[in-house]
Amino acid sequence: MKSSVDGTLAALADPTRRGVVDLLRERPYRASEIADAMATSRPAMSRHLRVLRKTGLVEERELPEDARVRVYQLRQKPFTELRSWVEEVEAFWSDQLQAFKAHAEQRRPRRP
Repeated sequence: MKSSVDGTLAALADPTRRGVVDLLRERPYRASEIADAMATSRPAMSRHLRVLRKTGLVEERELPEDARVRVYQLRQKPFTELRSWVEEVEAFWSDQLQAFKAHAEQRRPRRP
């Protein structure tokens, strides 16, 4: 899972790709619609979409009425894996902070 989370984080490090993910949360879009909405050239958007596809964050499908048109949509699995990793990190720090709190609240005997 670590390598998939690494890929997800690397892909999402780019603000344009995060913008694409935000856009695709609404509904599937054609590549040209994504490029227009993000005010990005089509070749540049193609490169961003390639990265998102390779990391599994998005998938493309053909429209039944026109096989030349590609529609992009989010895939759930990488986001579920990312959420799981974040929850593990959060649980670790929660445990650490609870242990620190318990330690800090202990009454220590005073030295004479």
